Amino acid sequence: MKDPKGLAFGSRHITVSTSGLADKIYEFADADLQVNLAISLHAPNNELRTQIMKINRAFPIEEVMQAVTYYLAKTKHRIILEYILLKDINDQRELADQLADLIGDRQDFFSVNLIPYNPVEQHQQYRRSDHETLLAFYDALKKRGINCNIRFEHGADIDAACGQLRSKHIK
Repeated sequence: MKDPKGLAFGSRHITVSTSGLADKIYEFADADLQVNLAISLHAPNNELRTQIMKINRAFPIEEVMQAVTYYLAKTKHRIILEYILLKDINDQRELADQLADLIGDRQDFFSVNLIPYNPVEQHQQYRRSDHETLLAFYDALKKRGINCNIRFEHGADIDAACGQLRSKHIK
């Protein structure tokens, strides 16, 4: 992707995303690739994250955050935390505070991407958070000094947003 004879992307325009494979975060740090790292977190505690993401059984938040600490020390690069907001599941104000606590005094090294959920047939137990709830979560993080943004997606109206195309293909 970076090769001038290929796609010629600049390193800082490439982001590698992981669900939080702690061992691979260590390897990624050691590889010194000069590309961005995004971690799909989606919950600030193990109980909730395990409900949402089964990978948390193998790599609980503490292990992921230890790997993150190593990555930050080794690379000095910012990390993007991805957080899909699910109505009445992980969108409460107290969870925003827990997320801010998890980041702690390292807020200069993190950016939180708040992602509205895109409904898919296979996961009807999940619903999109209300816009007011999304803004309250965002506001809670900002008040704690956390750099964050709300991802505005395109294509949800035609089932072409994040997660929707794959869901349709699997069906």
